[in-house]
Amino acid sequence: MKRRSFIQRTSAVTLPILMGGFPVHAFGRNYRLAAMTGLTQETDRVLILVQLNGGNDGLNTVLPLDQYSPLSAARANILIPESRALKLDDKTGLHPAMSGMHHLYEDQKLAIVQGAGYPDPNFSHFRSTDIWTTASEADVVLDTGWLGRYLDTLYPGFPEGYPNEAFPDPPAITIGSVVSATCQGPVANLGLALTDPDNVNTLLTGGTAPVPATPYGHELTFLRQTMLQTNQYITVIEAASQLGQNLSTQYPATGQNRLADQLKIVARLIAGGLKTRVYVVNLGGFDTHTGQVDTSDHTTGTHANLLQTLSDAIAAFQDDLSLLGLEDRVVGFTYSEFGRRIGSNSGSGTDHGAAAPLFVFGAQVNGKIFGENPVIPAEVSSRDNLPMQVDFRSVYASLLMDWFCVEEEVIRSVLFADFQHIALIKTSTPVPDPPFTGTVAVLGTPAPNPFAATTTIPFQTPAGHVLIQLFNAAGQRINTLTDQAYEAGSYEIPLDGEGLSPGVYYCRLQQGGHQMVLPLVKTGK
Repeated sequence: MKRRSFIQRTSAVTLPILMGGFPVHAFGRNYRLAAMTGLTQETDRVLILVQLNGGNDGLNTVLPLDQYSPLSAARANILIPESRALKLDDKTGLHPAMSGMHHLYEDQKLAIVQGAGYPDPNFSHFRSTDIWTTASEADVVLDTGWLGRYLDTLYPGFPEGYPNEAFPDPPAITIGSVVSATCQGPVANLGLALTDPDNVNTLLTGGTAPVPATPYGHELTFLRQTMLQTNQYITVIEAASQLGQNLSTQYPATGQNRLADQLKIVARLIAGGLKTRVYVVNLGGFDTHTGQVDTSDHTTGTHANLLQTLSDAIAAFQDDLSLLGLEDRVVGFTYSEFGRRIGSNSGSGTDHGAAAPLFVFGAQVNGKIFGENPVIPAEVSSRDNLPMQVDFRSVYASLLMDWFCVEEEVIRSVLFADFQHIALIKTSTPVPDPPFTGTVAVLGTPAPNPFAATTTIPFQTPAGHVLIQLFNAAGQRINTLTDQAYEAGSYEIPLDGEGLSPGVYYCRLQQGGHQMVLPLVKTGK
């Protein structure tokens, strides 16, 4: 058996290697990207990933107050009353259960990225989770995580020679029983999983008896090395846990908020001096096909409880970081494998959808809304989804560039493409786009709209590269209408509707860090 196959298989089953009663998964080794960067950026910055498992309903989380008339028709049996929204501005609000994150937004420590998704969305939990964790195209299967590939550039030759004086701590930690696939490297995972840093069991060494000169012997040698290495990481984790502390009184009592319990461990380990760059936490239960709300009060129910859990946990964590003097070192973001459909179903729930908002939090975040509220069609079918405004990989690329100070060529090697830059961080790196003229590219009103056969899409742009694409209501990319550089001015693009089925379509414009989405309606006559 090849080492790659061996490690991938052992990562999927329970080995006799336990940490706090749960399996510790092997670390990866790879030399592929090391030559490009060597031992790159020295930084004490930390990135927190908050995975919302199940597919979060974005329209029930970030409320488009300017769209309540069509929303009332599309999801009357679950819609939050407009008067109960926690207003962010005149057009947008948060679910009333999210008071903690509302306060963070008011303190400019929370950013909202509208319509995060990817072209041609997949509505399978497993496949879409793979896409988000690997940062792959919808039709490409990768077996490495996007952060695993990034961390692999920082720890060349890992695990051989690690830990050492310069790198004494694990590259990544998942708080929980299963290591995050986001940190999966070319051979194995570059992180470990733990549940309780105060109750960490020392691992066996795997023995010292000679091994045969066979593939089995080589794998046994590697396993012994990994077990010994993990014992060394246990020592620094326990030391950080003992040195660290939590100062916030906002954390719920242990066991009452499972996400807060995880983030509390993260804050203590950071405060205790652990130099781990990436932490992954998760909150499940967002697959709300039925019973998403209480029928007598739509502000309560399953989804409200989940959003309050999320909001209270992040607010307490941010308060803790502030009291510990650590908030300038830590940025986090939430993500879910997909959103939900625009229309609700008869079970007071929502079905698998496409794009949804995500949150970025921290004292160094540009606290604002990136993107616009989605435009809800007057008539919504069971297939209609929210259109993608921002490719989620643009969030990854922007955080790598501006938070971890990763060079553009390394980002390309990690994400396999160029993506839009979003100024999520206060000290965001300027992007080498052509100079703007004080305006941003905008789509005009298509004429006619609705259209039966053809229509014209006008747009105005400063000098620079413009991408305009057409998507259907399911989020599938139908056509690229233009993808080229323009001089500053006004332009028109004809759209031939031949071959398009009647229904709602979305025209998406992107230039630099700006994007815009407008709906089109194709009629049958």
